[in-house]
Parts: sequence; structure tokens; C-alpha cells
Amino acid sequence: MSGRDAVGRRTFVTGAAAMALFGGADPARAAELVGGNLPGFHPALKDELRFPLAWGTSPVRDVRAWRRAARAAVEEHLLVDRQDGTPYAPEFGPRSDADGYTRESVTVSLTRYERVRGSLLTPHGPGPFPAVLLLHDHGARFDIGKEKLVRPWDDDTRLASATEWAGRYFSGRFVGDELARRGYVVLCLDALGWGDRGPLAYEQQQALASNLYHLGSSLAGLTAREDQRAAAFLAGLDRVDARRVAAVGFSMGAYRAWQTAALSDDVAAAASVCWMTGLKEMMVPGNNTLRGQSAYYMLHPGLARHLDIPDVASIAAPRPMLFFHGRLDPLFPADGVRTAHEKLRAVWRARRAEERLVLRTWPELGHVFTDRMQDEVFAWLDAVL
Repeated sequence: MSGRDAVGRRTFVTGAAAMALFGGADPARAAELVGGNLPGFHPALKDELRFPLAWGTSPVRDVRAWRRAARAAVEEHLLVDRQDGTPYAPEFGPRSDADGYTRESVTVSLTRYERVRGSLLTPHGPGPFPAVLLLHDHGARFDIGKEKLVRPWDDDTRLASATEWAGRYFSGRFVGDELARRGYVVLCLDALGWGDRGPLAYEQQQALASNLYHLGSSLAGLTAREDQRAAAFLAGLDRVDARRVAAVGFSMGAYRAWQTAALSDDVAAAASVCWMTGLKEMMVPGNNTLRGQSAYYMLHPGLARHLDIPDVASIAAPRPMLFFHGRLDPLFPADGVRTAHEKLRAVWRARRAEERLVLRTWPELGHVFTDRMQDEVFAWLDAVL
């Protein structure tokens, strides 16, 4: 049985009830699982996660050499080859004017497997402009992807859905349009399963991830490669100042933003809103990650045997990075956020760039990207770019 929780995620019966429904197991067998999903011996597995390639644990003491080694480890676990030689072959749609900027669709080959459609916003003026790769969230809402952040201008059905989403999480704003009005080129594309590449049903995520694994690939790795390539495409546009490209995202988009900064030298800065934690602190009974499904978009098999989540984000040091967290966010326990922030600080400190790292917890907020948070991110982007 399932339902929806307060932020639109699907919830499931767990424990003995879930085992009875889905496996026909007796209560004694169900007791072997914690919260319906963790094996009873999961503390032993956690103890074995020592993150030997993490800064401070790794035998590599030169921070620049550590960065190269850590990035190589991540690259190895993506399971999807680099796509640098694939031509983007962009196709641009007709332009339309908005308030201080123009809108157009763009279709590109981020990998050799599929063409991807996105929204491209360009400020009025001669340019070249600073730019933002805007990365959409998950939210168990698949009918819209790029439209969650860029106001759709040619589809009334998606506009209604996107307007509701913006009202729920973004104080009624479309973040991409706000950035374009402020002088940034904005690119936002659909991840696999959303918008023009969907809509995926929530229950189909694990099958999709499993099938990609069977094919020697990875759902999370594909997403990472596409975001990496999207950053390079954006930086290469004539209208963009390639030295001033940032990645920005909320929720799953926040994960994608710091991951792209870690993997791509085309990203000069990144702002991550509501996705950062230590892995061990996240893997606790009741956490949303334990349900599987959505987690596969952020799961690189075997990587945790080498690096913790903030270790991966730290590969981006010493570039400017901003991490916002809502203290009332149910997805990321406070101890996990503290662990992550300590690890992040250590690497930026080692690079003598601690002033470039912004770590802020909003005590009164949960899993949202409100107008006040946005205004601080926009001001920060203006300062660092």
C-alpha cells in the first residue's frame, strides 16, 4: 500500500506488513529487516565504510593530487563512458521575448544515445553573459522537469502544473526566469524520466535502474554524464562568458549541481540547496533513501567504499560553493549535515579558500527554496561570478 507524504514523495508500508504484502513472509523473517528495508546487520556494513580515499584519510597529502585521485575514483564508478567526442548538434527553436530576456528551446546530444530538449533563456543585450546551468529536482513529479524552474511558454497544461510546483517550493517564482531577468543565460534540460523524456511512473524507477545496470550502465552515471556535458555545452555558447558558468539546483538538482562542479572544469561555482549529508547518517531507519526508487538517480555502485558524499563534492574545491540546508528538512538529519559541513570545510581550508565556501542552515525552513533563499543565492552568484 502507498500514499503521498507532505512533499509529494510516495510512502510505503514497511516492516512485517510490507513483508506480508510483498513477500508473504512470516513476522520472524520480517524482523530480520529494520524499517522494512535495512538488513539487521547493517551496523556492521556501516562500520566497514571508512572512506579510505577521503581527504585526511587518504595517504595522499598534496591536496591537488588528492583531487585528481578522488575525481578518477568517481569517474570509474559512473559506469557510463565520457562522451566528449559526441557532437552536440544543437537545434534551436524560435525565439520569443519575455521581460528583459528571450526564450527558446534547444535540443542537443548530451550523449550518443539520445537527443535531449531544454529551455534556454538569454538576457537582452550584447553579451557575453554569465550563465547558470539550472538542474531540476525529483519530487516524485515527472510530468514536468525543466518546467519546474523555467516558466513554460508554449504549453498551458505544463504551465498549470509548473505554477503549482513553483508555489509549493519556490515562493511562486520561476528561478530560471528570475536569473535571466538579472542578466544570466540559463539552460535547463530534462533528466531521463521527466517532461519530454517521460513521464516516468514512480514505481518504474527501480526497473529502469535495474535494466540500465543489466546493460552495463547506470541511471545515476547517465545523469552525471549528461549534466557534465550540459555544462560544457553552455560554456561553449557564443553568448556566454565561459569563465563565469555556475551550476544551481534544489533537492535532487542540488545533488546534481555539486556533482557537476566536482566532475566538470567548465563550472566556476555551484549553489546547492537542500541536498548534502554524510552517507552513514542518511542510512538510518525511516530515511527516504531506504525506499530505493528515487535513490537510484543518486547511487553510484561501489563508490561508498572509497568516498563519502561530501568527499565527492569537495573535489570542486577551491572554487566558490554554496550549500543551504533547512533545519526542518526531514530528508537530511542534522548530524549528517554537520558531518558533511565539517568535511567540506576541511578541504576548502586545505586549499586556503575557506572564504569561498558558504554553509548555512535556515532554522525555520524545511525542504524548500524560498524567495529569501533565492535572493541570497542570486547575490552570491553576482559576487563570485
